[in-house]
This record gives sequence, structure tokens and C-alpha cells, in this order.
Amino acid sequence: MPEAKLHDGATIELEIHGSGPTVLLPVDPKPVEGPQADEMRKWGVDPALGRSLIEGLRDDFRVVAFHYEGHVLADPKPDTLTAANVAADMLAVADAAGAERFAYYGYSWLALSGLQLALRTDRLSALVMGGYPPLGGPYAEMLKVTMATYEMSVSPDKPAEEAGKAGDAAGQGAEWSWTASEDGTEPGAPDWDAVEVTMSESQTKQFVTLYRSLEGFDDRAVQDRLTCPRLCFAGSADEIEYSERWGGVTVRIAGPLVEHREELEALGWDVRVLDGLDHTTAMQAANVLPVLRPWLAAKL
Repeated sequence: MPEAKLHDGATIELEIHGSGPTVLLPVDPKPVEGPQADEMRKWGVDPALGRSLIEGLRDDFRVVAFHYEGHVLADPKPDTLTAANVAADMLAVADAAGAERFAYYGYSWLALSGLQLALRTDRLSALVMGGYPPLGGPYAEMLKVTMATYEMSVSPDKPAEEAGKAGDAAGQGAEWSWTASEDGTEPGAPDWDAVEVTMSESQTKQFVTLYRSLEGFDDRAVQDRLTCPRLCFAGSADEIEYSERWGGVTVRIAGPLVEHREELEALGWDVRVLDGLDHTTAMQAANVLPVLRPWLAAKL
């Protein structure tokens, strides 16, 4: 199995499937199994999300899949997970896959990473950002959320386990959705005050490092530097209100797409707003592939 050497010397495994134009997918190619998979299904989350995306694209594209989020959680980079280093890691993956030109699809913080990649290379044949707006992005809000998560991770009364729900807050801000309700009823909005931070200090600090590296980033000012075909999408219900414990901010994902849609389209973006979907449901393969596959086929 091919491997890429990342900015800190660590290596990450790649899976390559299909033939055609290369598409980089930072997803887990291995399905989740066991009790965790059962819990995910209760929330309408595909335990084989990465595999489902690969299977949906491999007939027409050469898919390079790599579990980047899983890698940084297993091998944290508390001082070096900057936007520039993440972009360098994506280029290292492309090099290891032998792809001089490639498209990139990322969701949530991996979508904003795709934007940073596009600003640092001319090798992109297409860019797709899901679950994070390319204009009016909530960078300051996510820094507050990640700072709150980090501060709780170093609290002396935090649980001792080194993995758990709150890691997604640090990286993505919204993926708690596969934790079942205690009474077994249909899930509702997460109770942020009841969520415990069970990740390590180094795991949470790396996302603080990422968002700190983006302090002052002006996503409007860089739009004229983007030249490849590009698509952004989000669920229309993608907005999360965090309590004071988590920074007291509202992370708006769909709002900027709706409010800036005409401007984005004038700048060269294709924009899709998926009606009624939230951050987690909009990332499922059943909702992503009908948008992603035909768009890639048309552009590549």
C-alpha cells in the first residue's frame, strides 16, 4: 500500500481505486464496525462513508483516499498543524500517488484545508468544498470553539479517556451527531453542556494551531487567486449555536452561501444548498454523490 510522508516526518497510507482523472479524498476508506457503527446508523450516518464515496466515484475517476483526520488524531501535531503544513501534506499525498494534476474534495475543516491548498498550488484541476463556505467563513468562531475545547482538555477534572466526542468540535465543530439519545428516541440537537471533552491536550491543541494560523485570513481578498473549477455546497440547516462553555458563538455554514451566492457565482464558484440538511446529513454519500459526481464529470 503506498504511503505519503507528511510535514512532520510521519507517514500516512493511501488507497487508490479506479482509473481516470485523479481525485483526492481525505476520508476513511475502512468502514466503522461494531457498536460504534450501530450508534452511527441510529443517526442516519453511514459507518462506511468513505467507502461509499469511493465506490460512487471509482467508475469514472482515479480516487486517492487517505484518512487524514484519523491520522492527526492518532498522531497529533499540536504545534505544526498549520494551514500551510496541511496544504503541504495534501501535496505530499498527490506526489505519493503520482498525480501531477488532481481534483480535491473535502468536507468541513478539510474543506477549508482545500481552499488553503488551492492558494498554494497550480496543480488543482478542481476544488470542491462541502460544509464550509469559501466566502464569509467562520474562522474567528471556530478559533473560539477550539480554544474552549483545548482549555477543557487540560482541565484537571476532565475524563481520563483519550478519545471521544469532543474531538470533532476541535476539528469540525459539528459531528457529534451519532451519539444516541439516552432514552433511545429520535435524536435532537446536541446538549453541548452535557458533552465531555475526552480528547488529549495534544489532540485538541493541534486544531487551535490550525485556526490560529488562519487568524486574519481574508477569504474575500484571495478569490482572484483561485483559477480552477470550484464547487461549494452545504445543507440549508447547517448552523450550530454553542453555549458559553464552548465559546458562546454561532457557527454559520449555510448562511454565507445563501447570502453571498450571487457574489460567489460571479467569482466563478458553483453553489449548491441542500434543502433541509444539517452539517452531518449533508456529508452523507447519498447526498454528496448526486452533487459531486456529475459536477466532477462535467469539469474534468
